[in-house]
Amino acid sequence: MPSQPGFNLLPTFFGFKPKDRLILHENIFNLIWHGEGRWDWDTVYNWPIFLRNYYSRRVNQILQDRQDHLKENKKKLGRK
Repeated sequence: MPSQPGFNLLPTFFGFKPKDRLILHENIFNLIWHGEGRWDWDTVYNWPIFLRNYYSRRVNQILQDRQDHLKENKKKLGRK
């Protein structure tokens, strides 16, 4: 069935592409999960983008520091 002229309902400017939506919701999930109950979905979703990016980077840094610390401890235990 041909589409009607002038009724293009595809996203043109506003909104996220499907892959971007996935990234957004993955980011929100990770903040909620690693926030250990400090935030809820609505709060994180409605944060300004700069704040959500800041907390996402902080959580990533904390997790990286934990992983590095665990590797150091494994090396120390292996030497004894």
